[in-house]
Amino acid sequence: MTVTGTGSVDAVPNRAGLVVGVSTDAATAGAALAANAEKAARVIEALRSAGVAKQDLQTADVSVSPRWNDQGKQDGFTAHSSVQVKVREVGRAGSILDAAVAAGATETSGPSFGRGDRAELYRSALKAAFADASAKAGTLAGEAGAGLGRVLRIEESPAASGPVPMYATALERSPTTPVEPGRQEVQATISVTFSLS
Repeated sequence: MTVTGTGSVDAVPNRAGLVVGVSTDAATAGAALAANAEKAARVIEALRSAGVAKQDLQTADVSVSPRWNDQGKQDGFTAHSSVQVKVREVGRAGSILDAAVAAGATETSGPSFGRGDRAELYRSALKAAFADASAKAGTLAGEAGAGLGRVLRIEESPAASGPVPMYATALERSPTTPVEPGRQEVQATISVTFSLS
């Protein structure tokens, strides 16, 4: 007999990911890139001063492209750069974002949320999935007038997770940018084949 079991574990995210960027217009590509590099350096310095470790910063984009006016003629260049920021204390995401903007960041995206212990949570979900499968198998075996034998095979389905809304106050209050982590559900699904006795 083969049954499917599903288990899930809810947890408040404890990690956040942000992307912050700057852009600069100038007459030449070199001038735009140089001026933009100065802006980016100030933003990175502010992020470091706000407590973000160097290994938690990663350049996501550096680009320069022609700028066009309303008449369709080239009117200088625009340089752009952005950096990905890993925030290890989700409650500080708002203040870190504010520090970047105060230092000159003109573009932000995120946050994306996650857990530092996701693997452990997934193992807990797997245990719950097996318990669910065993309970189903026991019920079906009982209805069939048989006993539940040993496990012959277990197959794991791909892991899945998704955000679940959490209605609570923001972790950060004005004037700091509010950031709501919500909840994240870690799910596991398995198929278990039992023998019958």
